[in-house]
Parts: sequence; C-alpha cells; structure tokens
Amino acid sequence: MTEQTHRFKAVIAGKPYTIVGQATDDHMRAVTTLLNEQFKQLKQVSPDISKEDAAVLMAFNAISDQLKMAAAADAADTAATAATSTSAEQPQAPTKETGE
Repeated sequence: MTEQTHRFKAVIAGKPYTIVGQATDDHMRAVTTLLNEQFKQLKQVSPDISKEDAAVLMAFNAISDQLKMAAAADAADTAATAATSTSAEQPQAPTKETGE
C-alpha cells in the first residue's frame, strides 16, 4: 500500500514552512514540537546563536542519534543471529529411552 503525500504547515523557530511528506499530521506535529523545544534550549544555552547555526547543530545531533540507533540495531541483529546459530550448533543431550 502506498502512502499518500500531503502538505503540512509548521512554524519552526518562528518561521513558517510547508513540509511535503507521507508522515501523519500527528508525526509532523511531534517533530515540529521537538524541533522548537531543541531550538529554545539552544537559545537558552547560547543566546547569540544564529538560527542557521542552531539548525546545523540540531541536524548534526539528529544524524548522530540516527547513526547510534543504526549501530545499536546492527549490534542487536548480530547478537540475535549469533544466538540463533549457536543454539542450532549445540549438541542435544541424549535422552533415556523407556521400555528397555
């Protein structure tokens, strides 16, 4: 099933944007809220930071988080694969037959 592309209007750091995508409006609102919270935090820590520099830092942090999550997912996949292959290779304990 193909998701339908639609437009979402957001205000990020005081500037209006129209974002085109397939995500739900709830998802777009959550992303907008998170971006505005992060922007506000950056401005509190560094009041003189430009919107452009804040955007670059937020993008850097987002990509960093994405890479960390991908590495964690890869590690989990590797561990699951190793556990599956190890259990398949372990010899079975002999069973005692009844009726002898």
